[in-house]
Amino acid sequence: MNRFDGRKKDELRPIHITKEFTRYAEGSVLIEWGNTKVLCNATIEENVPSFKKGSGGGWVTAEYAMLPRATQTRNKRDINKLKLNPRATEIQRLIGRALRGAVDMKQLGERSITVDCDVIQADGGTRTASITGGFVALALACQKLVEQGLIETFPLHHYITAVSVGIVEGDGLLDLCYEEDSVAEVDMNIIMSDAKGFIELQGTGENGTFSLEQLEAMLDLGKKGILDLIEIQKTALGGLELN
Repeated sequence: MNRFDGRKKDELRPIHITKEFTRYAEGSVLIEWGNTKVLCNATIEENVPSFKKGSGGGWVTAEYAMLPRATQTRNKRDINKLKLNPRATEIQRLIGRALRGAVDMKQLGERSITVDCDVIQADGGTRTASITGGFVALALACQKLVEQGLIETFPLHHYITAVSVGIVEGDGLLDLCYEEDSVAEVDMNIIMSDAKGFIELQGTGENGTFSLEQLEAMLDLGKKGILDLIEIQKTALGGLELN
């Protein structure tokens, strides 16, 4: 099939990460992934949730929101309902789980890092962009902890990133844009580390089932995309190597 934006089946959309996009956050990036744009800000606080107090370890969590005109029509802010909508709740929990997979909480110490992911513009893949950009913001915040002498050892041991794959008109595709995602027979998000270990898989047959062969083909596409994304993250972080 010919893709909507002319890419090859195994090709990512253009991705650009701008560091220090905002002034006050300890780690801040704008990730532009095709036409999807997400602002990721990491905030360090010298406290931990009650269930972590006295443990000697820290905590990493995330929040996710989509601005009202991130899409073609205006969405109401969640605050109007005094609670997050179920989609935003599910996505921010996913981001938090993914980012915690990179962190040695003991080395972080009893402090928390919250990564806020705010979607400025959506064109498919907002959760994968949030995880990918959120990791870079998290790494920048951890660098500041080391530079300020608050911790001795850099607490991240793995690069973490995420990408979407799917089947559209019978073909396996990497990194679905909105037009592809909205008609996909199968839609999957893959979250992996640079050690090639899976952190989470989210896959759904939208109109029925999919075969083991199709799953394996999508995983192969996803792993290729993950390796490319990790190189983009490393470039953004100046070639930072992790233990």
